[in-house]
Amino acid sequence: MSTKSRKKQRKRRSLFLSLLMIGFTGVVLTTSTYAWFTANQTVSVENIDVNVAAANGLQISVDGVNWKSIVSNADILGAKATYPGAVNQLPSSTNNLIPVSSALEINEKNGFLKMFAGEVSSDDGGSFTLSATESVETNGDTGDFVAFDLFFQVTGNTPIYLTSESSIVTSGESKGLQNAGRAAFVVQGNVPTGTDKDTIQGLKATADSEVILWEPNYDVHTAAAVAHAKSVYGIDTSEADADQLTYYGVNQVIGKELNVPVASNETYFTQMTPDISTTAAGISADDYEDLITLQPGVTKVRIYLWVEGQDVDCENNASGSAVTYNLQFSSLSSVSDTN
Repeated sequence: MSTKSRKKQRKRRSLFLSLLMIGFTGVVLTTSTYAWFTANQTVSVENIDVNVAAANGLQISVDGVNWKSIVSNADILGAKATYPGAVNQLPSSTNNLIPVSSALEINEKNGFLKMFAGEVSSDDGGSFTLSATESVETNGDTGDFVAFDLFFQVTGNTPIYLTSESSIVTSGESKGLQNAGRAAFVVQGNVPTGTDKDTIQGLKATADSEVILWEPNYDVHTAAAVAHAKSVYGIDTSEADADQLTYYGVNQVIGKELNVPVASNETYFTQMTPDISTTAAGISADDYEDLITLQPGVTKVRIYLWVEGQDVDCENNASGSAVTYNLQFSSLSSVSDTN
């Protein structure tokens, strides 16, 4: 096992260790609700592009049967033709993303992540309150976030990496919403090559399944996000070269409204520690980010892409952005390995 893999394992065993926020060294963190759009409940993310590619001999598929090296939006939405049980959600430009939050818990009935759409409103006294409902994915071009199944096929134990081509960015005018982007990879199971189609497609995650969380662009914020963090939540940060901020994912329905900000409450929130954290500079071409180790055969992974409402960058000035999610997987750990 490589040094990098051992470091990853130690990191995953320390899920509840928090990263200290700048200016808060030695202070117990009490804020668990950060952001969400508040001024206009119709704000959303315009235009979602998802680009998925595999390199260096990896094979990927949207149905576990037909293999290729590049998967497009059309492939994701069209998977149901050969994968009847597919639940691939990819909102179109007219059915936009909205902020959601997740503590990465698995719903064992369907193997999906529990995702929650929050709503911040103001009461008669002008105070903001938060409520949250569960947002369950359906197949098609509507929904609050992106979710789809991707199948990998390899012949031996194969570590795979996120390459330097992987990113979450905005196209057109950047309003900073990419800084609230998240990606999660849920390993749903593995079967030998040659297993029948129904068994491959029927693989489903359980409570013990591996879930990898990626937070990109953690070290940058817009001026509006910096001001928002300070004025509403008392959090000091900066526009560039910022320390990573701790955030808390929603873990269940919030049926009653909670005052914003609220004290950290394990009933509704779970402190999150991303397995992969990258700066706005992106993933280094000399050191890709290790993701998972594939077993021989076919492995089914469910991928989630969303705007994290609990991120301080998810504030009103960032609304109306166009977001592009780029994912490229490689069996090699850097560009130099290809030479």
